[in-house]
Amino acid sequence: MTRWDAAVVGAGSFGAWTAWHLRRAGLSVLLLDAWGPGNARSSSGGESRLVRAGYGPDEAYSRLALRSLDQWTALAGETGEPFFHRTGVLWLAREGDAYAEATSDTLARLGVRHERLTGTGLREGYPQFALAPATWGLLEPDAGVLMARRAVQAAARRAVREGVSYRTAAVRPPSPGDAPGTLVAAGGTVRAGTLVFACGPWLPGLFPDLLGERIFPTRQEVFFFGAPPGDDSFAPPRMPAWIDFGEETYGAPDLDGRGFKVAPDRHGPPFDPDRGERLVAPASVERVRAFVAERFPALRDAPLLETRVCQYENTSSGDSLVDRHPDRPEVWLVGGGSGPGFKHGPAIGEHVADRIVRGAPAEPRFSLATKRTVQERAVY
Repeated sequence: MTRWDAAVVGAGSFGAWTAWHLRRAGLSVLLLDAWGPGNARSSSGGESRLVRAGYGPDEAYSRLALRSLDQWTALAGETGEPFFHRTGVLWLAREGDAYAEATSDTLARLGVRHERLTGTGLREGYPQFALAPATWGLLEPDAGVLMARRAVQAAARRAVREGVSYRTAAVRPPSPGDAPGTLVAAGGTVRAGTLVFACGPWLPGLFPDLLGERIFPTRQEVFFFGAPPGDDSFAPPRMPAWIDFGEETYGAPDLDGRGFKVAPDRHGPPFDPDRGERLVAPASVERVRAFVAERFPALRDAPLLETRVCQYENTSSGDSLVDRHPDRPEVWLVGGGSGPGFKHGPAIGEHVADRIVRGAPAEPRFSLATKRTVQERAVY
């Protein structure tokens, strides 16, 4: 039986990039996923994810985003796959918005190109939006949108090309009786010196006693509206990706002809990624239509082209989890990335590999000890 240096369970953004970075460090690596990279049940599936460097005063996450964007764009250039759209990201803020002001300060401190838009400039630049008089905008022109499913599949394919072995297989929850360095997957037992579980919303089910009340999979709904015929004002370059922080709603322009994306960012109810039905609720459609009619008057009567149900899997604070299992030192737990986590996959994978291979210092905010049993989101 082959014994791998490392086995990574979960081929989403965190898992695929972790596998690649471990392989680049010289390890033999097996990557496993129950349904495959970018599958419809995964948090790394779906059409699009925003990429931006602004996180209020949280410079650590801004640096993660910038480091990751470098790697995403390098992957796109290497593969020739156009899965990153540099649409820009426009923050909509209200007068006295401390988070937006802190975002501007952080971007300036890090040398990230950005532009503050007020009054006439915002209205003339983006007449598609109907905004209150005190609204101002913060534009990150080099930010944009990753086509999520295609991007994570590209990351996984490159990992395989460079020597990572891939297997589609379901993994049984670890048992106290398992020998160190073993996991039971469909098709037999896998043996590896290091086991990395990067399973997104499945982590609480695989480690119920440890993570069942520390990672919260929630139901999230996404909507795509059709612009009027011949109207390109809801597609790039006229429409950027956008975040209406006060309304806890974000969206993306019409990319690849899929429609204008609108998504509530507030956490939904608990959700089972295995058995949850992925049909949006009629009441949700009504709420989103009301928001669209108010914020984008030209889309008041727009047809709803497509809806999706995915999930977040946030920790108590929203900080990601990267830490050893307290009772099994060969097991690493990597997750809690939603909703901002997808974009951070390259830098998270790099951090995991550095800790495993080189013994790099831990990031205290990613530790298991900081994950509590109450949801108090602090990362947006």
